[in-house]
Amino acid sequence: MRRVYIDNAATTQVDPEVVKAIIPYMEDKYGNASSIHSFGREAYDGMEKARKQIAELISASPKEILFTSGGTESDNTAIKGVAYKRRGKGRHIITSSVEHPAVLETCQSLESQGFKITYLPVDKEGIVNIESLKKNITEETILITIMHANNEIGTIETIQEIGQLAHDHGIIFHTDAVQTTGKIPIDLSKLDVDLLSISAHKFYGPKGVGALFKREGTSIEPIMNGGGHERGLRSGTENVAGIVGMGKAAELARSRMTDDFSSLTGMRDRLIKRVLSEIEESYLNGHPTKRLPNNAHFRFSGIEGESLLLSLDEKGIAASTGSACSSKKLMPSHVLMAIGLDEVQAHGSLRLTLGRKNTRDDVEYVCDTLVEVVRRLREISPLWKREDIAAAYAGREPLHTHI
Repeated sequence: MRRVYIDNAATTQVDPEVVKAIIPYMEDKYGNASSIHSFGREAYDGMEKARKQIAELISASPKEILFTSGGTESDNTAIKGVAYKRRGKGRHIITSSVEHPAVLETCQSLESQGFKITYLPVDKEGIVNIESLKKNITEETILITIMHANNEIGTIETIQEIGQLAHDHGIIFHTDAVQTTGKIPIDLSKLDVDLLSISAHKFYGPKGVGALFKREGTSIEPIMNGGGHERGLRSGTENVAGIVGMGKAAELARSRMTDDFSSLTGMRDRLIKRVLSEIEESYLNGHPTKRLPNNAHFRFSGIEGESLLLSLDEKGIAASTGSACSSKKLMPSHVLMAIGLDEVQAHGSLRLTLGRKNTRDDVEYVCDTLVEVVRRLREISPLWKREDIAAAYAGREPLHTHI
């Protein structure tokens, strides 16, 4: 059976060149990077090379890169680190209603500790309203944390405008860039961003390793204590092999970004065009153009998402309904609810995210299969063409994009 992996927002295959770079640090150069002997120095040199490679990907300085275990730890370190460091100045944090759980649950944890959190609404395409942000800034606001691009619907936020507004008010700005790093250009020499979260496995690196960009001069309090690794901000023996792999993945992403972007955007647009034109009452979730180059997120009237996923899986297609971190939960996506969908619509959604290994033939196979599967599921669906469902969709036209 043909197998097509089109769930690259959940994770990506480790690039063979990354695997090749990792192996020596598991077999021969296995020293502790804190040791002063030759084995330790080899490990340290590999780690510092990776720090430079990651910094170059995002136009930062190597000394502004802290290694973590991934995006979740980077988000926690940034948000809690600022909150604890600046709580004497204020206890108000602003975020959005469509953030990744690593941000939302961290903010909820801080609420239980006496911090006040404002969760900004978004429009129907998932964009944070700048005027709403302005209105919610107070003298107590110490941090704004808004993601660079949404992990479910792929909408890219206006982080430069948000960062500039934050800095105009003396507020620290953090962005979760887990879904954008390695996919679209990030130039931190120009962006008004103080803290930025990265995860290696989203751009063909290994799982369990990530980084936090911390702009020089930005102070945070460590949330992990111990041996004082990473300049005292993240204690714990470094995952040298993983870090080396992340560095190589960053180097590859930097060299291939233009070609990858062109290829992914072309396949994404073909996917969107075929689905919207060939499947009745299909809709694109998220912004039609301000979206990640590899993300196509749909909803289908009269379809239940889990049945759709299982049916696609039977045909060898790996996709998802939303965030891989919460895809096994039965609750509707908080992102889809935030953009104004009801529970029925939210449960009828599908996320297709392309990767470097996907081909045009994969896209055609996915589209052909999706047309067939949706038709079959609608034939047995109690929701399809019932009067109440038809009424719910009355007056709504499919969202077509000019691509």
